[in-house]
Amino acid sequence: MSEPTVALAPWIAAQRTSLLAQRGHAWLLQGPSGLGQYALGMELVRAWLCDAPTEQGACGQCSSCHAIDVRTHADLCVLMPEVQMMALGWPLSEKAQADIDDKKRKPSREIRVEAMRDAVEFSQRTSARGKGKAVLVYPAEQMNHITANALLKTLEEPPGDVRFVLASEAAHQLLPTIRSRCLGHTMVWPAQDQMLQWLQGQGIAADAAVSFLRAAGGRPDDALALAHSGRSPQAWSALPQAVAKGDVTALGDWSPAQVIDALQKLCHDLLAASVGGAPRYFAPADLPKTVPPLGALTRWSRALAKAARTADHPFNAGLMLEALVAQARNTLHSKH
Repeated sequence: MSEPTVALAPWIAAQRTSLLAQRGHAWLLQGPSGLGQYALGMELVRAWLCDAPTEQGACGQCSSCHAIDVRTHADLCVLMPEVQMMALGWPLSEKAQADIDDKKRKPSREIRVEAMRDAVEFSQRTSARGKGKAVLVYPAEQMNHITANALLKTLEEPPGDVRFVLASEAAHQLLPTIRSRCLGHTMVWPAQDQMLQWLQGQGIAADAAVSFLRAAGGRPDDALALAHSGRSPQAWSALPQAVAKGDVTALGDWSPAQVIDALQKLCHDLLAASVGGAPRYFAPADLPKTVPPLGALTRWSRALAKAARTADHPFNAGLMLEALVAQARNTLHSKH
């Protein structure tokens, strides 16, 4: 499966034009999730490798652009956790694919050091098409220290015709030595009306776009992912009341990580309300009329943060869901 075709957001196009006008062998694209780091990173490497690039980026028609579209470009190396590589249609190395096919291991959730060593070796080879080479690392914070150190020397002394894009949703987790060897670019947070117009251009109804954008905390890519997930705006609005009743079915088809994320957003909005702030993820009318005490919400927030650390590997997803909903219900009805 490859990534769905999505119209390039105008704020990504504007950032692409700005960055292409600047020189540098390594960019670090940084900012919160949902602002388009991967899309911008892809736009940069497309333009760098294109046979007929313009100031606005790649032509989209040449053999280089086509090779990227079908994931076979000889001068592009994409480094991601294997789960994301597979979801976006990027091929794994033959050995990695064989190990996963033979059930020797599961796809990795971090960028493996073996893949990084392959990328370093790739960067030292001669360009196959004569346009230089490009390495895209996303999300860069998924490199552990061993993997990051394997990249460091190449970033310090890059071969003449290779350029790097490190795209990150948590740049503070990167080694300072990695950050210092890249030109930094902070992702633009678009205006509300611009994001809503773009979402509607993807076929999302106006009222649904508002709801999904709120549920995503104002992050357009995350809002689009929510819209494509099959969830309804009505189900999101009803979530606080369903949780208050202990209704597990409202979250029945969600993964543990998605459940925890939703509950953390609810907890955030209730914490904000408890100190007189405005909610961010839910409409004020969606929240319980009586806000639980600050102490109860703080304990719940810590418990959710702890649960998030094991969300990808629950011992029993059903039991975890029941425990999370019971914990939420108890908090929402707490008096102290």
